[in-house]
Amino acid sequence: MWTLLYVQDSQQSSMLAHDVTYVQKVCAYITRNGSEVLVFEGPGHDELQIPKGTVEPGETPREAVYREAVEESGLATFEGVDHLVTDVWTRRESPPKRYVRHFYHAPVHEPRDAWTHTVTGTGAERGAEFSFSWVDLGTDAAFALDLDDYLGTLTDAGADGSAPGVAAD
Repeated sequence: MWTLLYVQDSQQSSMLAHDVTYVQKVCAYITRNGSEVLVFEGPGHDELQIPKGTVEPGETPREAVYREAVEESGLATFEGVDHLVTDVWTRRESPPKRYVRHFYHAPVHEPRDAWTHTVTGTGAERGAEFSFSWVDLGTDAAFALDLDDYLGTLTDAGADGSAPGVAAD
């Protein structure tokens, strides 16, 4: 069972009760052919990742997911972007830091099976090279930072790409 959280504040971080830092994040499940999800191996983690990043001040999560997907993958044309779920994930216990993660689904038509992209933008990953490929949605491969938590919503999704029981933003 999922615990869903609706968060209005799109600021990068804020200090709340008990000195817990909450950071707004976006995560993009970019899929092709309804059966594969885009992944990369990048610096800092030994496991698969998906395009993701921090919501910048004044930016909505939807704007941030577009920006992050383009900066990290080089892909710029999506068939739509649908909000799947928002959760709170513990990044560290001390000092307490939580990620408010907004997961989105973005189908694409992409003929390449693999490519390397140099990250653009102004963030810390600028200039890093990410090697992209596709894995089956039903993969049991290990993902960094629990980024695979909601892959199952894509295999359970309806024809319009929306997950059952989860309201779009």
